[in-house]
Amino acid sequence: MELTLLGTGTPEGLPRPGCPCAACARSVGPCSRAATAVLVDGALLLDLTPGAVLAGARAGHSLAGVRQVLLTHPHDGPAVELPPGLPAAGRVPDGQELSVISGHRVRAVPMDAPGTGYEVTGPDGARLLYLPPGGAPAGTGALHGQRPYDMVLADVLGRPEALARLRSSGAAGPATDVIAVHLDHDTPPGRELERRCAAAGVRLVPDGTTVTVGEYHAGPGLPHRTLVLGGARSGKSVEAERRLESFPGVVYVATGGARDGDAEWAQRIGLHRERRPASWRTVESCDLLPLLAEEGPPLLIDCLALWLTDAMDRAGAWDDAVWARSGHRELRERTAALAAAVRATPRRVVLVSNEVGSGVVPATASGRRFRDELGRLNSAVAAECEHVLLVVAGLPLVLKD
Repeated sequence: MELTLLGTGTPEGLPRPGCPCAACARSVGPCSRAATAVLVDGALLLDLTPGAVLAGARAGHSLAGVRQVLLTHPHDGPAVELPPGLPAAGRVPDGQELSVISGHRVRAVPMDAPGTGYEVTGPDGARLLYLPPGGAPAGTGALHGQRPYDMVLADVLGRPEALARLRSSGAAGPATDVIAVHLDHDTPPGRELERRCAAAGVRLVPDGTTVTVGEYHAGPGLPHRTLVLGGARSGKSVEAERRLESFPGVVYVATGGARDGDAEWAQRIGLHRERRPASWRTVESCDLLPLLAEEGPPLLIDCLALWLTDAMDRAGAWDDAVWARSGHRELRERTAALAAAVRATPRRVVLVSNEVGSGVVPATASGRRFRDELGRLNSAVAAECEHVLLVVAGLPLVLKD
């Protein structure tokens, strides 16, 4: 089964008409994207968009052989003019199947938002799942009791939990080719867009690309260990969560714990918890070594600065005499053990830490000691990670890739 992606953007396209944002200003030339529409074997058109005939011609395909046009999402704008020769566009009711004269079978997959997803089985048996913008399968019934899909086209950046749900149910497996579509201006185009898609384990293709369903494509290499550094309110936690939000069953390890009587701290923790996907499990602990040693789903550890605070408490490192006598050795041993655990972990792990030392020098010896030890800890963990990011003003800078 051969697909041509006539467009890969949102229904409004990219840049959006009249939008003054920086992402739209940069979405020119090869970074511009027409509304997503997919031509299947020249016979089935998923979503009718303005300029579909011209887009097909640019990709070297004619729409003259299209036998069925199916819509996936509500269309609120002016009616799209039906090109001459194309059959009227329609929609398959949820759960029902349609056989196309070309030999394709289409099943409508119910969504948790307005719109319809389509499971398309080609004459060769290849299976495709195409989801509308902003949509995710309602429940886990998308697999329909069969093997994983060969290809998934979905709004991965807008609805990452949709892909997590497919992965959790087995509808998307390790060999499933996932391509990001319905791309919007929420993610800056260019290198940042490529990086976010790679972090989700999905492909990014330009408009007009023709792909073969079931053909092997080496997916983007997902780093086994990632360290995300940043200052206060830099966006480092959001960036770390973004790297795992399209994967199911993530274990979020909160090293901060609870603080009795501190309402502001409780509010901070609550905001973090609300932002995370509901399928994630939270563990409040500074005992990281057993978690890193065991098999299991990905870990997100937030953050190492609070882990260090606990480690310094245990080592008595705040007391100058204890520090000089034994505290410095005990803390270095704890740091070395954590770095070794990160090196040996069988799990995919994303760690968050504060980047320190760029501002005011702490006024106390204990403050300077914490700053120095956090710098050493960050260096030790970064040496064991394949991927290291520094987040500044919400913008991730790649330090190690």
